[in-house]
Amino acid sequence: MTRWRLALLLLVGAAYAGLSHWMMLFHPAAPWAIVVLLGPLWLTALGLAASRFGRWGLLLAAALGIAGFALVFRGEAGDPNRLYVLQHAGIHALLAVWFGSSLRGEGLSLIGQFAARVHHVTPDMRAYTRQVTRVWTAYFIALAVASVAVYLTLPFSYWALLANVLTPVSLVALFVGEHWLRYRLHPEFERVRMIDAVRAFQSAPAAPRATRD
Repeated sequence: MTRWRLALLLLVGAAYAGLSHWMMLFHPAAPWAIVVLLGPLWLTALGLAASRFGRWGLLLAAALGIAGFALVFRGEAGDPNRLYVLQHAGIHALLAVWFGSSLRGEGLSLIGQFAARVHHVTPDMRAYTRQVTRVWTAYFIALAVASVAVYLTLPFSYWALLANVLTPVSLVALFVGEHWLRYRLHPEFERVRMIDAVRAFQSAPAAPRATRD
């Protein structure tokens, strides 16, 4: 991934966030808007189902998604705002489970697995990446809880601001901030470009190359 591709990815993400915010505020009940806004949740479910249950899981998730979108177009899906909250809180809850579940046992944490794709993981890196995985897990939990709390206690426009603006900004800030802080706390760690770190998140799982304690 080049810097131009990374910049393009960020630009597309910002554009989608802006479009989502506009649709939620001005066209929340339009069927086409609901499909666009709930598409990421369906795609996430397709990926998880395929990875965990194979072809049949993928087919089941696809069928459920199509049935759900059919209800949307027929106007039988209920309050669309609740669907948006379900997507936002649900995705972050799933991410919290994904990151947090990797902390069980003595194996590499999820961040450690990402790190193993780009360089050799030393014992000190194992400990550090485990701590970072805990931070990301807590971050996703906090977002899921905040999503529900803001929806229940404040006007929907505040929730839309949280979901479409504050969420992506805080995610980028945490990712960049951790990358900057890592070498201040551990200057002995092997340097990795931020672009390589992003590529590690996107790449397929690789065999760990960690050093055992």
